[in-house]
Amino acid sequence: MAEFIKIYTDKPNEAAIAKVVKVLKNGGLIIYPTDTVYGLGCDITNSRALERIAKIKGVKLEKANFSFICHDLSNISDYVRQIDTSTFKLLKRALPGPYTFILPGNNSLPKEFKKKTTVGIRVPDNSIALEIVRQLGNPIVSTSIRDEDDVIEYTTDPELIFEKWQNLVDMVIDGGYGDNVASTIIDLSENEPIVIREGKGSLDIL
Repeated sequence: MAEFIKIYTDKPNEAAIAKVVKVLKNGGLIIYPTDTVYGLGCDITNSRALERIAKIKGVKLEKANFSFICHDLSNISDYVRQIDTSTFKLLKRALPGPYTFILPGNNSLPKEFKKKTTVGIRVPDNSIALEIVRQLGNPIVSTSIRDEDDVIEYTTDPELIFEKWQNLVDMVIDGGYGDNVASTIIDLSENEPIVIREGKGSLDIL
């Protein structure tokens, strides 16, 4: 059964974050808060954990559209090809924030994602998520946790999330109520930005 751990966003407890990082390094799956909906994540370098997430989502790993949760822009450059000045300025304006940017991947992508030409990058404006990635030292691969109920779509209450997911993951972080609006997805892999999904992030940044 998963561990249920409370972490406060205004000042994430170092020891609690270290506990989360240990779970990730051991190949565990976590459910954690972002600046939008709660996410299901694992260490990007752990093949076994990546397989587990793909299995939970019912997708083939190499075809899965997972996001990479990064700590900052320098983190992003590890996985994406050289980006032009206007793209960089756009990312700087928008991040950290409730956006997923699709960018052209480079050769440093983990072997599981080598066939992908693009990657979805997130730098959420949430101190818990950012602190986890910072302490881990590399991104976490992530996907939103949806609710089967179309009316709710995203579960916002950490205790209900724990109830539902406790036997599928290793840790559920209670970072307070989540949002029920997902991130705005913008494709920057072509010449012009293309809005794939309008979510929480305003399009004024474009």
